[in-house]
Amino acid sequence: MSNGRKLRAGLIGLGAMGRNHARILSGLDGVELVGIVDPAGDTTGTLRAPVLPELGDLLALGIDYAVVACPTALHEQVGMELADNGVCALVEKPLAQSVDAATRLVEAFEARGLVAGVGHIERYNPALQNLRTRLEAGELGEVFQVVTRRQGPFPHRIADVGVVMDLATHDIDLTSWVTGQEYTSVSARTVSRSGRLHEDMVAAVGQLADGTMVNHLVNWLSPLKERSTVITGDRGCFVADTLTADLTFYANGAIDTEWEALRAFRGVAEGDMVRYAIPKREPLLVEHERFRDAVEGKESDIVTLRQGLRTVQVAAALLESAAAGVTVSVAPTGTDSIPKQATSTL
Repeated sequence: MSNGRKLRAGLIGLGAMGRNHARILSGLDGVELVGIVDPAGDTTGTLRAPVLPELGDLLALGIDYAVVACPTALHEQVGMELADNGVCALVEKPLAQSVDAATRLVEAFEARGLVAGVGHIERYNPALQNLRTRLEAGELGEVFQVVTRRQGPFPHRIADVGVVMDLATHDIDLTSWVTGQEYTSVSARTVSRSGRLHEDMVAAVGQLADGTMVNHLVNWLSPLKERSTVITGDRGCFVADTLTADLTFYANGAIDTEWEALRAFRGVAEGDMVRYAIPKREPLLVEHERFRDAVEGKESDIVTLRQGLRTVQVAAALLESAAAGVTVSVAPTGTDSIPKQATSTL
């Protein structure tokens, strides 16, 4: 543990995600959850830590780090106050609701030398972690295309951002992380069919730095809940279902199809299908373990604020593209550098 003692942690926000964070923090090895901030208090009466009305009350208890799970519109305000008080932070995704706000958070935490990360939980999904390892080992050969589908009913807790910032940021981050490639351009169309202020459906096409084609379909309008990532390459395709944490490989076949009527419709022959047996730990627990280790000064794989900023920039480019009806170029930056603003191209 840090200096032989448990790290003192705080939590800001007791929404649906905040309660999951409280559950994990309450049992996390080497960590003591000392306080939670939510103006509504503990409506269930089940929390072991005191629920406080103001962030200042939590800071007065003395904490090493905080998990920010309040509405996205408040991330900048809360994050800046934590940075000003020398407190490390794990900020729920998206990092902020705009590129400018995300940039200010990056600069604030870096200027003070504080550990800070973004809660892009899909990076810790067992199916995607296993998939990334297999891609790095070259099991798929050259990657041609990444297709994600993320759809389901509207979560009524979300009111300050649309489906691009809330849901599509998952797919933006996981696509860059799994492939190791940045986005270079995006084109998108959005609609709002539910009567709310923000978009509730987006269809996006993008390109990565190595030429890989990307497609994202995201909505809050479907009774079917789906979380699918399909990566097609030289040797077949991987299908990751992040709801069940299953990873399946469909290989290109090595046996020719002799049935002439079928052969005419097949680009490649069907090969073996393998569903891998992989360990399945809860992604949120793994995320917290990694961040705890980082705060303790250990080498740890967390999503940095600069990576979170890059995801916000690509999401902003999607919204810009949908509004203007043009393809938007996203300047290459390198994973951990602050990118320039996106520029529109016809």
